[in-house]
Amino acid sequence: MVASQLAAVLSKLQTLYSDHASVVSMNLFVALLCASIVIGHLLEENRWMNESITALAIGLCTGVVILLTSGGKSSRLLVFSEDLFFIYLLPPIIFNAGFSVKKKQFFRNFITIMLFGAVGTLISWSIISFGVIKFFKEMDIGSLEIGDFLAIGAIFAATDSVCTLQVLNQDETPLLYSLVFGEGVVNDATSVVLFNAIQSFDLTNTNHRIALEFIGSFLYLFLASTLLGVAVGLVSAYIIKTLYFGRHSTDREFALMMLMAYLSYIMAELFYLSGILTVFFCGIVMSHYTWHNVTESSRITSKPGTSIIVSSVLLALVMAGRAAFVFPLSFLSNLAHKSANEKISFRQQIIIWWAGLMRGAVSMALAYNQFTRAGHTQLRWNAIMITSTITVVLFSSVVFGLMTKPLIRFLLPHSKVTSAPSGSSSPKSITVPFLGSTQDSFEDSPKGVQQPSSIRALLTTPTHTVHYYWRKFDNAFMRPVFGGRGFVPFVPGSPAERSEHKLPQLQ
Repeated sequence: MVASQLAAVLSKLQTLYSDHASVVSMNLFVALLCASIVIGHLLEENRWMNESITALAIGLCTGVVILLTSGGKSSRLLVFSEDLFFIYLLPPIIFNAGFSVKKKQFFRNFITIMLFGAVGTLISWSIISFGVIKFFKEMDIGSLEIGDFLAIGAIFAATDSVCTLQVLNQDETPLLYSLVFGEGVVNDATSVVLFNAIQSFDLTNTNHRIALEFIGSFLYLFLASTLLGVAVGLVSAYIIKTLYFGRHSTDREFALMMLMAYLSYIMAELFYLSGILTVFFCGIVMSHYTWHNVTESSRITSKPGTSIIVSSVLLALVMAGRAAFVFPLSFLSNLAHKSANEKISFRQQIIIWWAGLMRGAVSMALAYNQFTRAGHTQLRWNAIMITSTITVVLFSSVVFGLMTKPLIRFLLPHSKVTSAPSGSSSPKSITVPFLGSTQDSFEDSPKGVQQPSSIRALLTTPTHTVHYYWRKFDNAFMRPVFGGRGFVPFVPGSPAERSEHKLPQLQ
């Protein structure tokens, strides 16, 4: 009897200790985030430092302090969880990216972005995969299977161009920013889709049939994920436009937008699709339709030795794999553009190549997913791969990140070019940004500019012509149903109604 009571007390104490440890971990995590933001802001004008490197330095220093002060007993106070990252941290980041992207510039360069983000990622994945098969078998680091080699290729094909985007300005260098930003998002989605496709196939016996099924599965995941994001975004626009929550409660309106955006990500995971691609295109659709259906108040409410050798091989393959597609695909893209302003110069190609050399959280999460068992690395080669991944992420983020600003200043010394507006947009006082920078819209071509009306004109200026006919279709069929700018619900005296009447005078 006494023994059972003592066991119950010890169990309660252990539970209380575990809960307290979780609270301590959460406090430490939030404090580190605050420190990263504050210190990153103070070092924003520094030639070498940026927020990514600052966050890495703070995390490393904190880990060293914890290990030294606790004698190694609190080494697992903060543990990276790929589930936590993919389910809670990644969706709002990607949604904000899709919501705040300059849509006109993004879709004007959509073919080039897809070349770099999708085709380029596949080329990089192939080179890295074949490279690790050749070198790792000679190094004899462990009994890795063909699926592990292909997964390593997908892990290190995932870029992290945050450091470069912090230096580039989408108003000063719109083409370069659009290409680097768009490629980064499509690349992450492609890498995750590729990784999931690899895990879903039995690759012990490969043949042509398996290869065709693999390609079909990849295309299905890519297209289905995109369509799901577009569908959820249109449904949210239709519901908010039809029911007009804002007349009663802006909180419900804002909450519904956030929940439906998150719902698109969760639904993608439920159906084994790419949540990154889904929530990204959901954000684009919401910014084009849903955002203009909400009230103005809702808008105001709302980016070891063996391990060292392995890491060096992986870094070399990453650099070679990226160079193998950036320069050839840039050449092909330039052939399709006659205007010098739309062509990618060699210096810009170097920056695009450099922007994708850094590896970050997506690579870490995929590596933990592939090479950990129940949260631990019990096998030697699994531990080597986790350590090598961390080494590559830290080295590429710190070393390549430190050199990003000097490189861009050297290659683009006069990057502050005053570019003409890509289309008229609403005043900032009316379209307050939802989660980041101001939105731009797909606008009709300026008056007086004759639109191409022949097949020959369509072939010579495809992006502009497709954009023109898309705007006509959008205004005639899509916006009257799903809302959007100029089609907001009419309520006399409402902020949205006043904004609608002010727009013609200000444009």
